[in-house]
Amino acid sequence: MATALVTGASSGIGAEFARQLASRGMDVVLVARSIDRLQQLAEELQPQYGIDTTVLVADLTQPQDVERVYTETEGRGTTIDLLINNAGFGDYGEFAKSDRAKILSMVQLNVTALVDLTHRFLPPMQQRQSGCILNMGSIASFQPLPYFSVYAATKAFVLSFSESLWAENRKTGVKILALCPGPTDTNFFEVSGSPASNGNSQQLASVEEVVRDAIAALEKDTSNVVVGGFANQVMTTLTRFFPRDVLVQAVEQQFRPNRD
Repeated sequence: MATALVTGASSGIGAEFARQLASRGMDVVLVARSIDRLQQLAEELQPQYGIDTTVLVADLTQPQDVERVYTETEGRGTTIDLLINNAGFGDYGEFAKSDRAKILSMVQLNVTALVDLTHRFLPPMQQRQSGCILNMGSIASFQPLPYFSVYAATKAFVLSFSESLWAENRKTGVKILALCPGPTDTNFFEVSGSPASNGNSQQLASVEEVVRDAIAALEKDTSNVVVGGFANQVMTTLTRFFPRDVLVQAVEQQFRPNRD
């Protein structure tokens, strides 16, 4: 039976990945900081779908925890067929006034941990000539986002990194995908400190829709997929038609914090 490892599995898109993959008969390794939520999810999935669940409590901003995720799975002989690098968070506000520790943690989680896990799990997949790695991007991967400056930059990195690996691995049997959702009904806005309505005119996509479309894209072996509705498709193409300075100024006005 195939096994998927999902980071950030305690809620939102990560938890939904675990549910949909389990429903397809995959064993799941659930990784996050919250042991209570992970155990609750594991206890839901195992009897419902008859699959094996493994809970790994880890803070992926800590390099030793990233290493432990590998050593306690692939390093102990548990083949990981699908790696979902979903863990990440954003921070809203003016960069100069942001909390330095928080934004450095964001880079550590959104970029460094993702690269580290990919570098650890990709070689065994190449040796087996099979496997998939899904990296969590965003529609923010495609353009600068004032007041989400570091977050958008990390997601631009994820897109570029994933597309490069997709091309490198076309003949290895390993699929690489950057998943780029738009605004989704998760706790992202609460964690980032941004109102859900800030900059968003469309309805939030459901996690079920996002994950369903992501799994379909994995099966097609494309380098990236933009999900969550037609408006997101439009947003990711704007840089092709407008000067970047004009576009980023318009986005700045849209996302500018309320100073009243």
